[in-house]
Amino acid sequence: MLILIKKNTDGSAALTCRRADGSVTWQRQEGHQGQFFPRHDLTHYAVETVLDRNQSFYALVASGWELTDFQKPYPKGALPPEALASEVLVGFLDQERGAGVRWSAEEFNRSAASYFAERGVPEGWLLTDEQLAGIRELRSTLFGEWDALQPGETLELSFPRRQGS
Repeated sequence: MLILIKKNTDGSAALTCRRADGSVTWQRQEGHQGQFFPRHDLTHYAVETVLDRNQSFYALVASGWELTDFQKPYPKGALPPEALASEVLVGFLDQERGAGVRWSAEEFNRSAASYFAERGVPEGWLLTDEQLAGIRELRSTLFGEWDALQPGETLELSFPRRQGS
């Protein structure tokens, strides 16, 4: 799947995903969302690539989910456990970035365990320090590429659809 994140000239952004079968799903991100979501979406890419996820956000989109399927009223139903776990990790990384404080893998794991226990959901993962470092390294590279784009330009990423997805 080809992931296209466009930095629009008006400060908004647009996420487009072009699947291997040629079908497309897209979403415009305006205002504050245009500032937040490109980095959030790039964090998803880093998490799902480094952790080799095959049932998370981009893998689900590659398999036919529309971007609107991840919003209320959730037409596809609840997220698969792996997608939920990845969403939680991406959310924690967004919080970490916003606060300017780096968490250890142990802190991520403890927070995730608490999050899932409060919701009666089985835990989705245990993160290692090496995985966290790999995610941060890839995310930093992607953020640099995003920041280097001029308004009107598009960042293109390839996301392979894995077997079983």
